[in-house]
Order: sequence, then structure tokens, then C-alpha cells
Amino acid sequence: MIRNATKDDLGAILDIYNEAIIHTTAVYTYEKTNIEERQLWFKQKVDQEIPVIVFEIDGKVAGFATYGPFRNWPAYQYTIEHSIYVDSSYHRKGIASQLLDELISIASSKGYKTMVAGIDASNKGSITLHLNKGFTHSGTLKNVGYKFDTWLDLDFYQLILK
Repeated sequence: MIRNATKDDLGAILDIYNEAIIHTTAVYTYEKTNIEERQLWFKQKVDQEIPVIVFEIDGKVAGFATYGPFRNWPAYQYTIEHSIYVDSSYHRKGIASQLLDELISIASSKGYKTMVAGIDASNKGSITLHLNKGFTHSGTLKNVGYKFDTWLDLDFYQLILK
């Protein structure tokens, strides 16, 4: 089930996000975050009327997704960048795909024109997911991140919304 996140989901969202920080290159940061940061993040999303959605299975949050401004200058107001994270025990079950479909639907209904994904170039699963949803590769920034003793390339994909 996909639904809007609540404050009660923040513990699960924190766990999923921290798992991505520690074990993957999906997030280009090194240190786990904390519940206070996630509470502030969630409040800012709510205050700005930006959706945070979760995928729930048997009462457990298996993944979450959101979007935010691509850049803060006025001319970018119709472009958003999204994020999707799924608990590793639920990978390859179609959860990210369903969350992305819901984000695309929400963003389209709110009048956005372009959705952007910044994806680590080694994340073939996410790249395939986005290509399957109609995103196109827009460019690669080489060696812009450094994590796990490796230089990372960041691929950008975009979808023109209807």
C-alpha cells in the first residue's frame, strides 16, 4: 500500500535512509543521520506541501519517496529532483517502481514539467528502473563524489512530465 508518510513513519524512514548511507552509493554522504534531522526534514516537506510517501507491507514501511526543488532559482520552479529508498530486505519486489509511478502522478498533477534523477553511475538497478519509466540520460558528471575509497560518477536522467 502506498500512502502519505506520517511522523510515526520517521523511525522506519531513518533506518532505511541510514542503511543507504552506510552500505550504498545512493547517498553521497558518510555519516548516519538522526531522528532530529529526519523530523526537521519532514516538517520542511510538510510546510512546503511536498509529498513524502511510503510503501507499507503488513504494517511495515518497506520504502519511501519524495521530491524537492531541482535548484532554488525561480526559472527552475517547474523542475523537481526525486529520491526513492527501499529497505534492502524488500529489494526487487517492484516497490521502487510503484513509488516512482506515484511520484510521477503527483508531480504531473501539480503542474511540474520535468523530473530529474541523480543516480550513481554504478547503480544499474536504479538506472534500469528509470529507463523503463521513460527517463532519458541527460549527462554524467565524472568523479564528483568519493566514497568507499572510490571516485564516483553521477548520472542525470530526466522525464518530461505530461
